[in-house]
Formats: sequence, structure tokens, C-alpha cells
Amino acid sequence: MTRLVRPATDADLDAIAGIYAHYVRDTTVTFEEEPPSPAEMGARVAKVRDAGHEWLVAEVDGVVRGYAYAAPWHARRGYRTSCEITVYLAHDAIGQGHGSALYRTLFAGLEARGMHVVMAGIGLPNAASVALHEKFGMTKVAHYAEIGAKFGRWVDVGWWQRIFPGAPPHD
Repeated sequence: MTRLVRPATDADLDAIAGIYAHYVRDTTVTFEEEPPSPAEMGARVAKVRDAGHEWLVAEVDGVVRGYAYAAPWHARRGYRTSCEITVYLAHDAIGQGHGSALYRTLFAGLEARGMHVVMAGIGLPNAASVALHEKFGMTKVAHYAEIGAKFGRWVDVGWWQRIFPGAPPHD
């Protein structure tokens, strides 16, 4: 197996949309109810990049098996060194190290660009996602009970956070 973590390109949009569609249709890890088209995913990738962040894919033997990205936490300028991260893997590629490979690259880039706080929201229960985020030094800082609903049931969302030490406060 040859895995490459690299920036997403327009050629990846069908694969990205296909990976995400599974989570929209079959899980409660996202509250979206209709899978976005590849064009909509392209707009999302562009929005992340326009904000100065990365959208990465994990390619294995030429096939996109997952993606991860960082996005602004909030629009106000005082939050400019805080971001929210997300990772999605092809449902048959979980547990193969792709999430860790994506996050290693993403976290290194965030720290190098001076990010101070990284946040991740996780629809619960989701033991695999919790384990991945905690593996990267994230700790649970909030738990919202029954904050969302999907498939006729309430879903809790937990928030995990990591602070990169050494980043000076900005003006």
C-alpha cells in the first residue's frame, strides 16, 4: 500500500463527495440530510482555502480514501488563530491509519502557521473518532446533550480541543 497525503484538487471532488455521502445518508456524525454534489464540495474546498486553511486528501494506490481540513472557528478577527478540524474516511477504510496520516500532516501545518487552538465537534457516540482526536492531544471540553436530531433520534455532540503552546497572543 502506498499512501500519499496531499492537498485536494478538483479531480478529487467526486471521491470527496462520495466519501461524505455515506456519512450523510447512513450516520449521525453529520446533521446534513442531503449529500452535497461534487460541485458543492468544490465550493467548500475553495472556501476553506480562501480562509487560509488546508483541505487534504489521503490517496492510497491512486484512490482517495479520506480527507481532512481546517476551517475558521468563527469569523471575528479575534478568533483568527483558532480553527475547527474535520476528518472523514471511506467507510471501508477506517482503522487503516489514514485518519492519523491526515491529522499528522494537518496538525503540522496548523502549528507551523501559528494556529493556537484547534477544535473538533464529534457526534456521539463515536468511539473511533474520539480515540483519533485524543491520540492527537485533544481533550474533551464540552458536551451538548440532544443538540441535534437525525433518523428520528436526538444526538449529543462533544467538543474536543487542543492548544498549541508557545503561540503568542495576537493584537
